[in-house]
Amino acid sequence: MKSEPAQPPPAPAPKTTTAHLDRRSFLTLGAAAAGAVLTAPTIARSAERDWSGIQPVRYPDADIIALDDRFAKYKIGNTAIQRLWTGAAWAEGCAWNAAGRYLVWSDIPNNRQMRRLDDDGHISVFRSAANNSNGNTFDWEGRQLSCEHNTRRVVRYEHDGSVTVLADKWDGKPLNAPNDIVVHRDGGIWFTDPGYGIMMNYEGHVDKMEVKEAIYRIDPKTAKIELMTDEGYKPNGLCFSPDFKLLYVADTRGQFVYSFQIQADGSLAHRQRYYHLHLVDGSSQSGADGLTVDGDGRLYVATEMGLQFCDQAGRVNGIIPKPQREWLSNRNLQ
Repeated sequence: MKSEPAQPPPAPAPKTTTAHLDRRSFLTLGAAAAGAVLTAPTIARSAERDWSGIQPVRYPDADIIALDDRFAKYKIGNTAIQRLWTGAAWAEGCAWNAAGRYLVWSDIPNNRQMRRLDDDGHISVFRSAANNSNGNTFDWEGRQLSCEHNTRRVVRYEHDGSVTVLADKWDGKPLNAPNDIVVHRDGGIWFTDPGYGIMMNYEGHVDKMEVKEAIYRIDPKTAKIELMTDEGYKPNGLCFSPDFKLLYVADTRGQFVYSFQIQADGSLAHRQRYYHLHLVDGSSQSGADGLTVDGDGRLYVATEMGLQFCDQAGRVNGIIPKPQREWLSNRNLQ
């Protein structure tokens, strides 16, 4: 397991290109500087694809875009992108349960959670209603944690089926609308509260924001809620480095994933622009949402363009585009 650099270097300034690339010339180029804008054919190629699986693709999958050789060992030659299911109005917060071997995710506007069983691919409604839940994960005891937009709270589903409210207020005021959630190896539960769920009725209900957007931690022993940082505009997806010494936070409306050092006392310090993401042509926002890391410390970022793979130096090495231009969210993909 590699350790993250103590002081990541600042990412290079974004470069913009307006030149049109057809499919052949784009694949010929094969690589781009981190942060560069990839043009429309990236989306067009994936849009033309038969996502039903009736017409198989040739290996290696041409839609898995390697931007440099550092991505090569992670691109398995005889695998292809699969679309497992459609039918959600807005799919978010997918989390993998290793013991049960199932994937759970939120369909926010439809106020439900869905589940896919790994053994036979069966997909069904897991929970309805789900209080317009967004981010999900599992703690070290296998209990599901969910961020609820409609109730503006973080909850835990116990093994007996009961629900425990872990957080719904800060400083005596209601939270905005908790969004994403992750568990530290010390058992602490960290979550973001950007407030998207109360900005419109589509993902919850319109309401007044009474606290600043922030990142919080729930202590595993005392259950006390602590405000870790309110830097930034609207913190969204978050995850830890493999050694749990860095916290990564997505900036949906910007071009970066930010890193924080977790100090010995548990506080955060040294907020930096770390991962510089690629953008869809003509956009100034990455749409960065869910995050996760693998054992090598590589970051997987769900963005408007697709799933972006980043190395420890902050470079985007590869991209899996999406068939649609909706935001993409991922959690616990390892």
